[in-house]
Amino acid sequence: MTALDDDKPTPRGELIIQVIPLPSDTNPNGDVFAGWLVKQMDMAAATMAGRISQGRNATVAMDRMEFLSPLRVGSQVGCYGELMEVGRSSMKINIEVWTLDRSAKAPRKVTEGLFVYVAIDEHGRIREVPDQEA
Repeated sequence: MTALDDDKPTPRGELIIQVIPLPSDTNPNGDVFAGWLVKQMDMAAATMAGRISQGRNATVAMDRMEFLSPLRVGSQVGCYGELMEVGRSSMKINIEVWTLDRSAKAPRKVTEGLFVYVAIDEHGRIREVPDQEA
């Protein structure tokens, strides 16, 4: 990022999933349900956790969630993931949601949240996350 880009916020992390909410995903006011959005974020974080843990994982916590603006039906929604920390068996992943409304020229940030996952084995027991170096 250069000094000329400082006034143009961009997503942190890599694009994990991209979806478009449908009318069935909205509340009576026509805004997308927060629960639908949290589901997309959890799927994005789980996808990233699976890559990091090289196997099964489970959501154990959502540390924080901040909704900055409503999400409109038909908008292009991108979930961006950034690995924040890896423990012995856990992973903290920040997910940012950015949307590009049908009539907009620039994307806008909708929300972000911190998801905590734990690596599990085929029996559902906690296991170590493989070494991330290499």
